[in-house]
Amino acid sequence: MPYYRSVGDVPRKRHTQFRQPDGTLYAEELVGQEGFSSDSSLLYHRHAPTAILAAEEYAPPTVTRMPNLPLKPRHLRTHKLDGAGADPVLGRQYLLANDDVRIAYVLADRPSPLFRDATGDHCLYLEAGSLRVESPFGVLDAVAGDYVVIPTSTIHRLVPTGDEPTRLLAVEAAGHIGPPKRYLSVRGQFLEHAPYCERDVRGPDTPLLVDGEEVEVLVKHRRGWTKYVYANHPFDVVGWDGHMYPWAFSIHDFEPITGRIHQPPPVHQTFQGPNFVICSFVPRKVDYHPAAIPVPYNHHNVDSDEMLFYTGGNYEARRGSGIEQGSISLHPSGFTHGPQPGAAERSIGAEFFDELAVMVDTFRPLDLCDAAAACEDDGYAWTWARKP
Repeated sequence: MPYYRSVGDVPRKRHTQFRQPDGTLYAEELVGQEGFSSDSSLLYHRHAPTAILAAEEYAPPTVTRMPNLPLKPRHLRTHKLDGAGADPVLGRQYLLANDDVRIAYVLADRPSPLFRDATGDHCLYLEAGSLRVESPFGVLDAVAGDYVVIPTSTIHRLVPTGDEPTRLLAVEAAGHIGPPKRYLSVRGQFLEHAPYCERDVRGPDTPLLVDGEEVEVLVKHRRGWTKYVYANHPFDVVGWDGHMYPWAFSIHDFEPITGRIHQPPPVHQTFQGPNFVICSFVPRKVDYHPAAIPVPYNHHNVDSDEMLFYTGGNYEARRGSGIEQGSISLHPSGFTHGPQPGAAERSIGAEFFDELAVMVDTFRPLDLCDAAAACEDDGYAWTWARKP
């Protein structure tokens, strides 16, 4: 993250003696990116974080990928995947994927196991419900509209809270996710033209201090999955400080950048990852040139696939296409896409768009996963041929 936090008890100097009430040393754990050459945090455990009692190979949920053939735009209705509920990690239903990112959806009504993804960061978006993110850094509470970024290798547990199940879009990266670099100073501070800033970002603020023995942790790593039995609970941290920790940001705190004529998707960018970006489309004043056409023009992004998750309001450019709450559209590279027939004319004179959507643009083609076939609207590709 772009700024430093200190939570709980830490000594004044790093890597110096820091003792527990019984006189034994707290166990340091440095969690860092790119070896010792990038962001990190230093945690202080009551017990050694290296103590494991058992390890065995674990069979993860299977994910089958199929190329988008024939090449065409797709419409996925995620609410058709509703079932009896699941946990928010192992219950994810994967929709789209390539070697840089995997996108899944889950209706969660029970806690996940303790889990660590050692292959990349996760960015979770809560469509509905609420969620408690537990980790060695403490508790982070999230509600509908929140993004939650969980750094690589953070052991965590996701606990749905409230009376209703939690609807969750999960973006799993093969690398790190953070704010766009163009919005940060050389020292990592959000700049004045950024659409959000440090005041909008939340992180854990108190340690969990969980004591327990022999707990299971599932770890996804570069060669598969392993189930460990840890000698002590990993949430036994009394304090930590640094720049790397789970954090949350509400889409409702994203300040839209507008103009006299239609602004392109980069103004909506919220995060960047390895070979992909995440954007937020929020309610906003639209183009105010007297001859403006507020909806997007037809465009052909020759280098990227565009996935859009519709999570609220009315998306003017897609009216008449069957798009609804929880819909996902996929417009692939190689296909020119744009507003539905009649949308451009209808939008003239509009002053405000009440829409909420999360977009993921990738620079490698997205494959379709099993769950995509289970919820696809087969008629979507032909909706541009209809008369307005």
